[in-house]
Amino acid sequence: MPYRRTLLVTGSSGLIGSEIVDLLAPDFDRVFGLDNNMRAVFFGPQGDTRWRQKELAAKIPQLRHVELDMRDRKGVLDLVNRERPTHIVHAAAQPSHDLAARMPFEDFDTNAVGTLNLLEAVRQCAPEAVFVYFSTNKVYGDGPNRLPLVEHEWRFDYTEADAGGICESFPIDQSLHSLFGASKIAADVMVQEYGRYFNLRSCCLRGGCLTGPAHSGVELHGFLSYLIKCHVQGNTYRIFGYKGKQVRDNIHAYDVATFVRAFFEAPRCAEVYNLGGGRDNSISILEAFRRLKVLSGRDTKWEYVDQNRTGDHICYISDLSKMKSHYPSWTITKSLAMVFEEIYSGWSVRLRA
Repeated sequence: MPYRRTLLVTGSSGLIGSEIVDLLAPDFDRVFGLDNNMRAVFFGPQGDTRWRQKELAAKIPQLRHVELDMRDRKGVLDLVNRERPTHIVHAAAQPSHDLAARMPFEDFDTNAVGTLNLLEAVRQCAPEAVFVYFSTNKVYGDGPNRLPLVEHEWRFDYTEADAGGICESFPIDQSLHSLFGASKIAADVMVQEYGRYFNLRSCCLRGGCLTGPAHSGVELHGFLSYLIKCHVQGNTYRIFGYKGKQVRDNIHAYDVATFVRAFFEAPRCAEVYNLGGGRDNSISILEAFRRLKVLSGRDTKWEYVDQNRTGDHICYISDLSKMKSHYPSWTITKSLAMVFEEIYSGWSVRLRA
């Protein structure tokens, strides 16, 4: 007798993949988590996610771990053909725009070719599946930096005309993206194309700063997690340009996972959504230092590098109006204060272990 519902999550030990497995597993008869810990290869021991894999294995009886590289075309095809997932979340990636310049083939093969491997396997073997792809706000390149900005004491911000943030119609070409942004664009457009051309029920989620206590944040990826980790350890955090006033909107992985559930329940075809914390959950680096002082009672050690990262956003806030119009029951439940408290507590416990 065939199983009724089967979930496949790639990057299942990472921040987003693991949160989706954790939250959505009860909704499914079987759950397959595909992860080969490439984060440790990309970022070294500090990026290792095996600890999260072990947590999930102990907690979720229907979870089956699959040690597989997204670049293994035959392996991906065989897995999808054998298990026939009804729902797929593709969160596996090389996630650093800095690192991509040092390893361009690994970046493109993981992000773009790996996504194509999975899409084609789904088209051939599970065409009725619902497919959620985790893209990135880096597909917009440095285009948002051309918007008129206002410099305040602690942050940069948009003018009143753009106060709602970046919407999905914002141009993605003719700007500087980083090689990471380019590889993610290739995958993003391919997911849309498979949706329109082959009628695959799918969406691209262009994430802002996705975060939470399960994040293995490192300097080259995971801004808020890494900043708080440095604070907890008493290490020095390096600010790269923009006077430390660069702004990101932060969304907790739990709220990301609840949106995936909402999309699963009412899937659409070839949609694109900007997924972030919105204005209420936006913060600059300098503002993050101030918030951490309230939490711990001490200052964060930091130093300034007068050179911004190539293609980095000065200010990025997601316009969530399209998501909320399509899925009005979904909302952000984790405030910025809650996000800080959970990450701070999480690092405090993990670093003592």
